[in-house]
Amino acid sequence: AGSSQWIWTPWQSSPSHWLRVVGLLVPLTVVSAGWDQTVARSPRNDPPKRVIHGPNYRPPYAAIVVDDKSGSVLHEVSADEPRHPASLTKIMTLYLLFEQLDGGKLKPDTPLQISPRAAVQNPTKLGLKANQTITVEDAIKGLVTKSANDAAVVVAEAIGGSEEEFAKLMTLKARALGMTSTTYINASGLPAEEQITTARDQAVLGRAIQHRFPG
Repeated sequence: AGSSQWIWTPWQSSPSHWLRVVGLLVPLTVVSAGWDQTVARSPRNDPPKRVIHGPNYRPPYAAIVVDDKSGSVLHEVSADEPRHPASLTKIMTLYLLFEQLDGGKLKPDTPLQISPRAAVQNPTKLGLKANQTITVEDAIKGLVTKSANDAAVVVAEAIGGSEEEFAKLMTLKARALGMTSTTYINASGLPAEEQITTARDQAVLGRAIQHRFPG
């Protein structure tokens, strides 16, 4: 794609190192996030069960290409079909964290408390220790370079008081941005059946975070 076109999210052109790193991670994550369409219906015509992650998980393809300047959709395939966001979830986690920084409620050197719950998150993680702290800046770096699940929970608890309440804030922000088909359950993207999104919604989020927080 040219400089004014991007797939999913546009961080490739951002001057920010952190957002450039996210831009590299996002296309890789998108391919691995989806719903299994191979589950057969039961004799009672029940809807197919959602398969999260496992050895036989084969996510269906979905894609969208958007002109960043105009918002025009140049290409799309299953762009409105539900998918599990996986670590794309952390883009919204970062969006809400950037809002806190932009509003002066947090600073890059603000220490964030590491709870026992955050410390025991499944990998990938930084290996944070309970009852210690991590700075906002280091949490951001951990999120975008290692997709650290423990750092995601630390951020969620610092802003929302709990990960559950933070997820509600994430979903509210999604609606405010026009992401009509996205629901968040956690801050990391670890498997959660009801945590869903679409390619189109992720394009909306990508443009939003790029335009509001270019630095």
